[in-house]
Amino acid sequence: MEDNLKRSSIKNWLEDDRPREKLLLKGKNSLSDAELIAILIASGNKNESAVDLSKRILKSVEGNLIELSKLSVNELEKFKGIGEAKAISIVAALELGSRRRGAEALERKSITSSHDAFEVLQMHVSDPNYEQFFVILLNRGNKVLKTVIISQGGVTGTVVDPKKIFKIAIENGATAIILGHNHPSGNTTPSSADINLTDKIVGAGKLLDINILDHIIIGADKYYSFADNGQIS
Repeated sequence: MEDNLKRSSIKNWLEDDRPREKLLLKGKNSLSDAELIAILIASGNKNESAVDLSKRILKSVEGNLIELSKLSVNELEKFKGIGEAKAISIVAALELGSRRRGAEALERKSITSSHDAFEVLQMHVSDPNYEQFFVILLNRGNKVLKTVIISQGGVTGTVVDPKKIFKIAIENGATAIILGHNHPSGNTTPSSADINLTDKIVGAGKLLDINILDHIIIGADKYYSFADNGQIS
């Protein structure tokens, strides 16, 4: 038993197999997701190395980092060997990664595809467990002026007031907007309410000479585009 524990300790691994040393010797891209998390938590528990514990945490979310980012500090603490400090480190690191991704998206001069819009919107979903509705405000060159949250609701939906959307668009001098909201279930298929709301906003936009370029539904790491599916006219 003692020999098994000794072998499982990262300190007893070959230098090339230790996450920190591996990063220094081979670069950050050589590390697996589990090894990167192991660096954050530094140690495992009596029966697992930091890497093995990290693999088990990742397995619980099927290896999906976006799903991992949804876990709270309390949920992470349920894993043996993860205390409050380690849980906070994981949550903070994933949030930093999300913000970096968002910053890269905002550096683009203009929105040229549904995927561009998805990346801009995704960083604004502060709590993926609740539905939130956003608009991306654009100028004539489709450059992002601002992304604004319009409403947030519960697990199954949120109330959206089209008048608020156009008031914000006019106040910011937007000539076009992209609608966006998340589905906490992860299912990106638009509901009949989503379709009816989109049609209503598109119609109002034509009267105000504000183009509705797309409506993006976000579900974890995937999305649905009304424009790509020919539902924006």
